[in-house]
Amino acid sequence: MTTADDRLIVALDVPNALDGLALAERLGDAVSFYKIGLGMLTGGGLALANELKSEHGKRIFLDMKLFDIGATVEAAVRGISSFDLDFLTVHGDPHVVRAAREGAGGSTLNILAVTILTSLDRADLDEGLIIPGDIPELVRERAARALEAGAHGVICSPQEAALVRALPEAEGKLIVTPGVRPVGSDLGDQKRVMTPAEAIAAGADHVVVGRPVHRASDPLAAVTAVVDELNAPQATRPNH
Repeated sequence: MTTADDRLIVALDVPNALDGLALAERLGDAVSFYKIGLGMLTGGGLALANELKSEHGKRIFLDMKLFDIGATVEAAVRGISSFDLDFLTVHGDPHVVRAAREGAGGSTLNILAVTILTSLDRADLDEGLIIPGDIPELVRERAARALEAGAHGVICSPQEAALVRALPEAEGKLIVTPGVRPVGSDLGDQKRVMTPAEAIAAGADHVVVGRPVHRASDPLAAVTAVVDELNAPQATRPNH
């Protein structure tokens, strides 16, 4: 039996809450932390988040990537904070982060700032009129500004985790890395990836794994393989 390792966050990127609950029940005690994203919002995502938290004792990462004027972000986060969830993503622009922290108030909700999506490369940023520069340096700077604005942590690809972890502003803060693919997995639409062990060694506190689990013929075996990678010698951080 696999013992849950909450460094692993399984993304429930399935069509609706019923499918998400079925997968969570299949994985049972092997997974303690789930991510519910925007794709399931209209399929009962918030209800599933509440059920997994209150009835199954799971930790919940609500991946909404909020972006709007400050007052709207603050109001949205204030509402979400009443659900007693664990992580919430917002875009890493300082005005968004500050508003989110205001909305979270004294709750235990951790606000995580998105730096640059792991599915984007420099050509995508050029198309979106983002300032020139190498992606790692842009991620590092966005992370620093978001943390200065009050974020509890940041979302970045594992390829930038070491740069972010080295920031003075990152001391005691969370680094959560999507774009993680177990050894031998298909990359899908991700462009900046590492294995779970590599991501942890680079400085990540949590890794997010979705398709390699929910599309596996045996999701429980897929989770076991990821947990094994997280506990391999290669996952040891330098100086730890």
